[in-house]
Amino acid sequence: MKLRIAMWASAGALVVVCLRLYLAAIFPSSLDADRPVLDLVYLTCPIALLRHHAVSFYQVLFANAATYAFVGAVVETVRRQHTVHKFRMISN
Repeated sequence: MKLRIAMWASAGALVVVCLRLYLAAIFPSSLDADRPVLDLVYLTCPIALLRHHAVSFYQVLFANAATYAFVGAVVETVRRQHTVHKFRMISN
């Protein structure tokens, strides 16, 4: 289970890196005009909602990895409980 949570955290870090590269590529254009991209950023990187505060890239990377690790822990716990419950119903 620890490996799966680490994979969730890695996915969160990868999302931040990919968004950083994408936003660096489109920097001259305005993000307000590109509303679907902004919605995607808010959906995949919740700390981006704090856009009125100065947050460094590494803080965003750590916060997103921690957020994804927390979500991963919840998902994996629910998945594990569901699998155990399903197995018990089949074996009885």
